[in-house]
Amino acid sequence: MFRWKPQLFLISFFCKAALCVGQAEDPLPSWHEGQSKQAIIQFIKATTTDGSNDYIDTADRIAVFDQDGTLWVEQPIYTQFFFAIDRIKYMASKHPEWKNQQPYQTVLEGDIEKIQNFTIQEIEKIIAISYAHMTVKEFKETVQSWLTTAIHPRLKKPYTKLIYQPMLEVIKYFDVHGYKIYIVSGGGQEFIRAYSEKVYQIPPEQIIGTAAKVKYEYRDGNPVLIKLPEVLFIDDKSGKPEAINLFIGKQPIAAFGNSDGDQQMLEWSQASNGKSFQLLVHHDDPIREYKYDVDSKVGTFSHALMNEAKKKNWIVVSMKNDWKVIFPPDLDVQALCP
Repeated sequence: MFRWKPQLFLISFFCKAALCVGQAEDPLPSWHEGQSKQAIIQFIKATTTDGSNDYIDTADRIAVFDQDGTLWVEQPIYTQFFFAIDRIKYMASKHPEWKNQQPYQTVLEGDIEKIQNFTIQEIEKIIAISYAHMTVKEFKETVQSWLTTAIHPRLKKPYTKLIYQPMLEVIKYFDVHGYKIYIVSGGGQEFIRAYSEKVYQIPPEQIIGTAAKVKYEYRDGNPVLIKLPEVLFIDDKSGKPEAINLFIGKQPIAAFGNSDGDQQMLEWSQASNGKSFQLLVHHDDPIREYKYDVDSKVGTFSHALMNEAKKKNWIVVSMKNDWKVIFPPDLDVQALCP
């Protein structure tokens, strides 16, 4: 039987109220006070305040964000690669020959250490097989279903809970100040579109990623788009500004990344006339997330990139020192606040 407990209700009410007030006063509550946080706030103030010398018209306010390693966890391997591995295991009963064929054999054996050393060609092969000949709709539904049960091997949480709370706050902060937000990722475009609206509140038409070819066909008399095991374009390194031009048609004003694969995108945003903003997330927190940079095959942050960042005055965020929390707290403040 339910018993009314007014003292618990009042505690809950005032805790939630305090959280909401704090959020209203501070647009980036998960960030420690410091250079990185202040740079973000000052940029927004400078580019959105009428009469400011750095004011940017709403039509030109475009911000682009890498995803893997910038918005959510990318270690020990990319999330989409985990999805592809699970798909290979699911499909294995129809392909008994895979038990003796590489790279399928290693995938079926589940040796993550060996999988981490796959060549880019082996990774592309596994990912391509995971979606080949599915309709775009079937692929989207398969990804969404997988995300409801898939758990990160080390952090023991669903992947959609391993998004970076501080970066979600940045996205919201830019959005409420009139910036149009795009995700520009080396990950699969259709893969990210399957969850971007729910996880980031970014609609699928604002997702730019590595894309596979599709073919228009009829199934049971109905028109469908079939995903082919062929790459249309790779959205990484110089491919990022090229894809931005293809899909957006404007240079972004702000760009956010975390690795060598994002350098050209940040350079491209800085080439814009007037005020611009560039930020790199540096993974230096082995306790709460991961620590990696130069030697990692996933999300490589080279010495050359660090030197470029210093030379061009890009903000380099320390996960360890700049972020109070990394992942969203269990209490969903966003949902509580009006």
